[in-house]
Amino acid sequence: MQRLKTRAQFQATLSGATVARTPHFALHRLALAPQEAQEPALGLGRVPAVLIAPGSVWMGAMVPKRWARRAVTRNAIKRQIYGVAAVFEPRLPAAAHVVRLRSTFDRQQFVSACSAPLKHAVREELDALFERSLRSPL
Repeated sequence: MQRLKTRAQFQATLSGATVARTPHFALHRLALAPQEAQEPALGLGRVPAVLIAPGSVWMGAMVPKRWARRAVTRNAIKRQIYGVAAVFEPRLPAAAHVVRLRSTFDRQQFVSACSAPLKHAVREELDALFERSLRSPL
């Protein structure tokens, strides 16, 4: 599994379809066309630069500060995302994927910034997210 790193890669992937949602997460997927099948960019007369090479699973994680205020929480959630994605990698289609946190975890329920109950809740929800994504068509 390769990781998305640049802003352009994330933006391109987010322009793809949302294939699964849970109360806190959304999974976006961008199908990757073979490089030779790409058409020239309109008005430029040249083939656009390939942002994401086809043929493998690409993964990115977006955990905005808006929904996870503490850095330790954001980092813990990202580690959980990449960990669950690694488990599901053999079953995922060769495409670019971005898991996006779309709402906050209740700070009344999860008082600690990085607690075992929070990690468990995140992992369970991510498992459900990836299972739903496997049922949806590419």
